[in-house]
Amino acid sequence: MKTKNLSQHLRSNLLRAAVASILPIAMMSPAMGADATPAAPVVLSAPQGLPGVPALPFTGTKSATFTVPATMVALTVTPQQGPEGTPITISGTGLPANATMPMTWSTADGAWLADIQPTSINYMGTKYTKYSVDMTTVTTDANGAFTFKTTIPRDFGALHDIYVVKDGVAVAHGGYQMSTTLSISPKSGPIGTPITVTYTGMGASLYIGGVSVLWDNSYAGEATALWTRGTAVFKIRAAGPVGTHYVAATAGIGVQYMNIKQSPVPWGKGSVVSFKVTKDAGAPKASIEYPPSVVPSSALRTTLSDVGVDPNTKAVATLSQDSGVVGTKVNLNVTGLSTTGDHQIVWATVVGNRVNCTGTCWVYNALPLGNATPTSGAFSQAVTVPDNLGGWHVIQVKQGDVIEAQIPFYIKESIFNYVDKAGKVLSAGIAKADPSPTPELRDGSGVPKSTFKAGEEFTIAMKGVGWTQLDNTMAVTYDNSYIGYGCGFNSNGYMVVHLVATGAPGTHIIDLHPVLYTFQPSFANTPYGGGLPVLSNNSDLPGLALGYQPPAVHFAITITK
Repeated sequence: MKTKNLSQHLRSNLLRAAVASILPIAMMSPAMGADATPAAPVVLSAPQGLPGVPALPFTGTKSATFTVPATMVALTVTPQQGPEGTPITISGTGLPANATMPMTWSTADGAWLADIQPTSINYMGTKYTKYSVDMTTVTTDANGAFTFKTTIPRDFGALHDIYVVKDGVAVAHGGYQMSTTLSISPKSGPIGTPITVTYTGMGASLYIGGVSVLWDNSYAGEATALWTRGTAVFKIRAAGPVGTHYVAATAGIGVQYMNIKQSPVPWGKGSVVSFKVTKDAGAPKASIEYPPSVVPSSALRTTLSDVGVDPNTKAVATLSQDSGVVGTKVNLNVTGLSTTGDHQIVWATVVGNRVNCTGTCWVYNALPLGNATPTSGAFSQAVTVPDNLGGWHVIQVKQGDVIEAQIPFYIKESIFNYVDKAGKVLSAGIAKADPSPTPELRDGSGVPKSTFKAGEEFTIAMKGVGWTQLDNTMAVTYDNSYIGYGCGFNSNGYMVVHLVATGAPGTHIIDLHPVLYTFQPSFANTPYGGGLPVLSNNSDLPGLALGYQPPAVHFAITITK
């Protein structure tokens, strides 16, 4: 490490230590260390309003408990294997005559697990709960036979047990193997075209619970479907050159299980479809795509701790909006204050990092937002969301060290815009890299431009990147090839990634996707993590259940001769 960089590193750490040392006692919380023992994981079910979540299959009614004996009549299921939408016929003979009995279909529910602490969130893996639903009621004839025809509904892939049950005991058994499908839309278009990928038949177990997505044998990312019952719908973007390209999807724990046909789950083999890049129409504008608004399934929020809150307070705080990017102006309204005089308005956040993290890694930090004096126990005041870490924070109203009211606010990730003195955007996120060795400045890193020669270094800058294992990192792909990730924790939400312009002259696309961070601290049984891009962020990512809105971010550059 160079002397100049070392001294800057030391000054940075000393500054953090100084900030932490002057925090009011009420703002402190148990610090998070790499070896911290997590609490019992919270089970995160699908948020209300999440797109793509189908109803339970067939009747949608969970079956009554029944026992499975060692010997049963064998049901005939024709065909025995196929994807969603396949017509099938189920028949049985040798059953009780003239009997009406329920027939069941085995399925599961998928959920994400998280450890939610006052100063962070840890990703703790997945959970599947298996059970049966009623398919239908069958009635046998005088010979104890029946025939039932149906169509395979949307559900998790792999093997589904089918039982006929009488008086709480299974009397007949069969099964159906649900296979996968892969489709894309559209099938052609210019460079940068959003391609909707639909993959069905992911299973309710580890090796077939995720899908690895390739573009021309380059790793584009992963998708999961715990909440959407085995079907993932997501987008990638067409990358050049002009001609035919191939999208492949195969089961895997993040990355592809390449000889899955030889595995215990050969039905997860996936398939390949082609896409034709028709032309280079020029670099599309930078854009950010947030998940649709949903109702979180858990009320827990990081930093929304009652540490230091006056237990007798009657004050209530509200905001004109509960989320926004850094720099957003919101109106804070507080009623019911019993104290008079000057009150402090404080932004509760954390400061620290995960790198070489032992002992105390991060602590609460208090950023002042202003002061207010209530009239008749109330006040209204505009506050500006600070240039800080993304994710959930709280705005607190304090007098001295006592917190009298607090309200959560969510900072959304955003593209850093390079602007001129008049506020005109010169470049959205992209700049020619500054060759100097100084740290990245918060007001831009490099000269704003998006056209480069091959071999030139450039940067992409984001604001509002978070600090939990759900939002502290973004994965980067170049022309649908995963090349690494960037983190925004140590830099208080401002993330600058450095890349080199490569490839033939023309348009090249760069995408950022959320990840499930599993490095520091790390825990056992946390699949689909490791800094890999999650393409299914709109419909199947644990943060959605907690009110997070992890986006996909799209950039493009032009390489000239």
